Amino acid sequence: MGSLQLLDTTPARRKKDPNAPPDVASMTLPELEAFIESLGEPPFRAAQVFRWLHKRSAASFAEMTDLSKSLRAALEAKAVIVRLQAHEVRVAADGTRKYRLRTQDGALIEAVFIPSASAPDKNTLCISSQVGCAMACAFCATGAMGLDRHLTASEIVDQVNRVWEDLGAAQAGFVPDPARPGATRRVITNLVFMGMGEPLHNVEGVLHALSILTHDDAHQFSPRRVTVSTSGLVPQMKRLMEETVAQLAVSLSGTTDAQRLSIMPVNKKYNIGLLLAACRELPLKARRRITFEYVLLDGVNDADEDAQRLTRLLKGLRCKVNLIPFNEHPLGPFKRPSRNRTLSFQNILRDGGLNALIREARGDDIDAACGMLGGTTLEARRQQADPPNPA
Repeated sequence: MGSLQLLDTTPARRKKDPNAPPDVASMTLPELEAFIESLGEPPFRAAQVFRWLHKRSAASFAEMTDLSKSLRAALEAKAVIVRLQAHEVRVAADGTRKYRLRTQDGALIEAVFIPSASAPDKNTLCISSQVGCAMACAFCATGAMGLDRHLTASEIVDQVNRVWEDLGAAQAGFVPDPARPGATRRVITNLVFMGMGEPLHNVEGVLHALSILTHDDAHQFSPRRVTVSTSGLVPQMKRLMEETVAQLAVSLSGTTDAQRLSIMPVNKKYNIGLLLAACRELPLKARRRITFEYVLLDGVNDADEDAQRLTRLLKGLRCKVNLIPFNEHPLGPFKRPSRNRTLSFQNILRDGGLNALIREARGDDIDAACGMLGGTTLEARRQQADPPNPA
């Protein structure tokens, strides 16, 4: 199941080099202003650099042509811009696109673009926050990898840049812009931190990334359309809700402590009682509600009694429930419940007054669905189970 000793915010294996030049693409605008001032330049120059980094996705200081040559030279000498490299793009039958991206130190992470099945101007991008994951949830392929390290804010943000780059080349995810005849506009409207990693284990990197992604001089995502998912790290949940207006999703997936502990080791530190008590105390702003994610595992947590207990546990909470029938993969020893069982579970929740939705699998034919982002670990296991025939 993995150890809970990794629940602090220290990366598992790799430490940051204290002598490395700062990555300006990871800085919030106030941090960038302070850095620019340290170079002897007026702070308003920071806004120019910030726009180059995040509106134009500049990969070098030489591209920032409205800056003086002296400032560009100073930035070149004193700072770096960390960018990801596109490694592989796979396209599912339903149009879902999975991106495998390489970090500068050679790690592979994944992001998933999910086009809406019903509204062409509303699409979701699922991004990663860590290389691997320390939570070891038994139903998640990423959990089988263990944790390598946290992603920096720039590595989180740059997933958006690399996806836009591909979508532009493929003309996917764009629609006509009614304000500009003949032009198109980008249509990623929703951003979810539900890729590889536990976002709130990397709370500093995620908060920095949120500040950049929602800034008017950067990606301009509406905070109400950004969702951060967690396995239930209580102190970090409180901080997220106090410092941002992002939406919160909590993975519950069990209705008793024994049941949840058997599939989610985090329950040893933050059991159901502690977790739900914290949820009831969170400073929810007007019209906000918590999303509870419940992965349905055949014969494990999908009985009528589980649905009835879940109804009682969530009574009085301003929330909705996303039911996620398990997406089968060889790193998880579970089966997907039948459609009838899933619908029966949903009906019990609805009869109990809960808003319960079923999250349909998207991109499962390319291992892009919920719980399947295992990268090379998952692919290697598939090849072991079903080796290719020799030519």
